[in-house]
Amino acid sequence: MKKFDLKGSIVAIVTPFTNNGEIDVDAFDRLIDWHLENGTNGLVVCGTTGETPALTGDEDAFLIERAVKRVAGRIPVIAGTGSNSTQECIRYSRKAEAIGVDAVLVVGPYYNKPTEKGMYMHFANVAEAIDVPIILYNVPSRTGSKISVDNAIKLANAYEHIVAIKEASGDIALFTDLVARRPEGFSIYSGDDFLASSANFLGADGCISVIANAIPAEFSQLMRASLNGEVSAANEIFYKYRELMDLMFIESNPIPVKTALAEMGKIEEVFRLPMCSMEDNNKQLLIDELRKLNII
Repeated sequence: MKKFDLKGSIVAIVTPFTNNGEIDVDAFDRLIDWHLENGTNGLVVCGTTGETPALTGDEDAFLIERAVKRVAGRIPVIAGTGSNSTQECIRYSRKAEAIGVDAVLVVGPYYNKPTEKGMYMHFANVAEAIDVPIILYNVPSRTGSKISVDNAIKLANAYEHIVAIKEASGDIALFTDLVARRPEGFSIYSGDDFLASSANFLGADGCISVIANAIPAEFSQLMRASLNGEVSAANEIFYKYRELMDLMFIESNPIPVKTALAEMGKIEEVFRLPMCSMEDNNKQLLIDELRKLNII
């Protein structure tokens, strides 16, 4: 298996916009710098949290290249390149590979609902078209289909550069099955902040995180403690931020986390439709929790 040694807090970074709806390049740069200063271990750009369904192909490429140059090799940069079209996924992945990312994050094909055979063939064709490390991304609540444990293990054994999976089904039992059956060197990342420390105690390798956008230092500490088996230290951090983790999903991601960052003065509170501003009552709950935690 191709070496891809990444553990800990991997932020699925938001895409900030200016008030006229364009990418806020300066804010994006500042966010990257903030993560580098606060111990984030890896960066996913153009993922779900980055509102990638509402970005153009040119904007995707711009953000990926900007992140690679800004990070300058200090932490791994992972590009979200998934599509429900296998050929489009290959095209996006080749472009990201040419830009110089450290890995690509490839979500299971959404809407199409492929069979087990079709799911395997999708990832096999992508793997045969590129050489950069591939992280599978299982998020059935968004895609309408799942990457089964059988398929994930089969793919990992067949292709040395399929190096990891982001498991976001919310099913802790899947983590135990993946951990028990994974080949040597295959990493398992939680895609659920709430379950991330528990998954690490079971043998996972960290989390591709939403809440790390808002509390990068604290979430990095949580990942480090749980990966080191420091139960008391991890639980202290987890229970402090448990309510905030819940509130990050009180409305569709990335609406709450971008709202939090706007309240923190990091970005403008601007979304691209169909993402929109929070309902007032939900926003107030989020603001109250941010104040309680002295984040704002």
